[in-house]
Amino acid sequence: MAALPRLVCASSVALVVWAGFCSAVCVEVPSETEAVQGTDMKLLCISCMKREEVTASTVVEWFYRPEGGKDELIYKYRKMNHEFPGRFSGRLQWNGSKDMQDVSITVLNVTLNDSGIYTCNITREFEFEIHRPIFTSSRLIHLTVVEEAGEDFTSVISEIMMYILLVFLTLWLLIEMVYCYRKVSKAEEAAQENATDYLAIPSENKENCAVPVEE
Repeated sequence: MAALPRLVCASSVALVVWAGFCSAVCVEVPSETEAVQGTDMKLLCISCMKREEVTASTVVEWFYRPEGGKDELIYKYRKMNHEFPGRFSGRLQWNGSKDMQDVSITVLNVTLNDSGIYTCNITREFEFEIHRPIFTSSRLIHLTVVEEAGEDFTSVISEIMMYILLVFLTLWLLIEMVYCYRKVSKAEEAAQENATDYLAIPSENKENCAVPVEE
């Protein structure tokens, strides 16, 4: 049973180290691609800056393309946010970071008509004295909006593993309890037998059992 607390402590330490490492390093994580109707959906767009790009000015443009349609500019950020009129009016929220490595936006109260392809264009202009080169990158997000949330296969597997672990720990605890109970019972039986054997010895033999004291 002592192995379980050690395992939990080791996992906690590893989680803290991992969190500290991730907070100091930019990681380009892909965005989720499925949203539930009526909820808020964060369109994740991360573009990690290299060391030489730290002094660059960043411009972010978000485009939306419906099925069979064309790209339309829906959002732009350059030192301040600008939302374009259209189907997303009043439903777009800037969720980027101050260092402009995370340039994500959130679509509020998504509808079934919000399904489609979202493009995140990042343009960085270097602020060098001699020249001002421009670096561009893009991220595509194929978003599907559903009426109800379906069970994720990963979450189902996690729940199954959790139940298996609980059953295993319960059985282990029962085995430990039975083992300890039998051990205590045997010790009590042995002590009772010794007491019974001692009581069965005649009193004169008990006196003879005493060790004589030498003067």
